[in-house]
Amino acid sequence: MPKVSSITRVLEIIEAVSYASKPLSPLELSQELDIPKPTMHRLIQNLVDEGFVTVDIGGGIIPGKRVRNLSVELWQQRQFFNERQMVLHKLVEEVKETCGIAIPYYMDMLYTNRAQTALPLQIYLPVGAKSPMWCTATGKLYLSQLSATSRNKILQSLPLDKFTKNTITDIDALNKELDHIAEMGVGIDNEEFISEMVAVSVPILDKKSRYLASLYIHAPTVRLSLDELLTHVPRLQAAAQDIQSLVYELQS
Repeated sequence: MPKVSSITRVLEIIEAVSYASKPLSPLELSQELDIPKPTMHRLIQNLVDEGFVTVDIGGGIIPGKRVRNLSVELWQQRQFFNERQMVLHKLVEEVKETCGIAIPYYMDMLYTNRAQTALPLQIYLPVGAKSPMWCTATGKLYLSQLSATSRNKILQSLPLDKFTKNTITDIDALNKELDHIAEMGVGIDNEEFISEMVAVSVPILDKKSRYLASLYIHAPTVRLSLDELLTHVPRLQAAAQDIQSLVYELQS
């Protein structure tokens, strides 16, 4: 059997941690990658020191700042950014409201793409802006995709500030709402982040049906109610499929 280089092992660790649906212990990584435990501990420590992975409060290994930043930079590469923008502009032509994409970034949602409506009354959340997870359609959709353990761990660390009279700040009530969103497959913001703004979102998935990002549409309530916005979900889902096709090409 050919000798595996340290560089290959390091990259395999980063890949395994990035793809994992939950934090992995050093033992799980050692077994999954067939790397001796002493070697695994040494490599993990090196990766922690360099910022590529970090250790969560439960001792699991999760992506570090440098991996997170790299993932955002890759997602925003000009060619792929422009291709997603084309999908969004077509979607805006159909639904006549602002649409965009947000991805989880640490404890926030980060807006990576946006196509603005031409209608005069607009809500401006530019590319690069961040929004809270617990009261946005994009963030609630992301939280709904997590395992119960991962979700509760994040909810316990979020401030759960109240932005409007509709913001859900009770963890039990929020968990119930997230379970409902998980069943529907549609994120909902019923004036929970910004008063007089409603939003819905659908997931963008990778080849293995894992959550990558949230595709959203939002509108002022003077123009559309939440129920009216929900009628656009099939169009959102079709656009998400188009974006997923672009992702599949990258993963081929």
